[in-house]
Amino acid sequence: MAMEPIGDQLNIDTPELVSIELPLAGIGSRFIAILVDSLILGAAVILLIFLGVFIITALGNFGEKSASWGIGILLLISFCCLGYFALFETFNNGRTPGKRVAKIRVIHQSGRGINFAEALARNLVRIIDYMPGFYGVGIAAMFMSRRSQRLGDMVAGTLVVREREVEAPMWNESTPRTLTAAALAPNSPILRPLARGAARACSGQTSPSDLEVLEGFFSRRSTWT
Repeated sequence: MAMEPIGDQLNIDTPELVSIELPLAGIGSRFIAILVDSLILGAAVILLIFLGVFIITALGNFGEKSASWGIGILLLISFCCLGYFALFETFNNGRTPGKRVAKIRVIHQSGRGINFAEALARNLVRIIDYMPGFYGVGIAAMFMSRRSQRLGDMVAGTLVVREREVEAPMWNESTPRTLTAAALAPNSPILRPLARGAARACSGQTSPSDLEVLEGFFSRRSTWT
């Protein structure tokens, strides 16, 4: 599998001889994502502080041992909060709420999604990327990397890419949703690109544009009468 960065694009040639173009996320979109995530985490930390104070105060009336349990519960909740990035990136298709707003996602450098070990690795190194303040080391690493990777991405073998909105080329707002006999004719403008994409898929010559046509068809077929 060959990978070649071209400008802000990364081309991946898969074993099936399909070239995938991935637009790399820049510092601007990643800054928006981390800003939104920081606001969410900040609100969660403030809530946890009030909750911890309430628990410790309430359990403190029943003795020192109960207060220790309250501190343990607070530390456990705080640990879950620290796993915010790793858990979201693992179970939400590489996206935290901030990345969803910025329309970016984390993927493995091979083009597949990331697993928990990779998400955990890139986020453990986040502490180093954050030094000496607000991702100074990470931003410097991104400027020096051809694929805009911070240190955590380099360690885990991950990339941050922008979302691509796939639109079916043969549909517009004026296209009727009811398929008539004319629309189902072999030479109709609706079925012609679909048939061409299916034929290339069967022959192993599928192009990205063919995949977009097929994906658009399968995503819209449930809306047709």
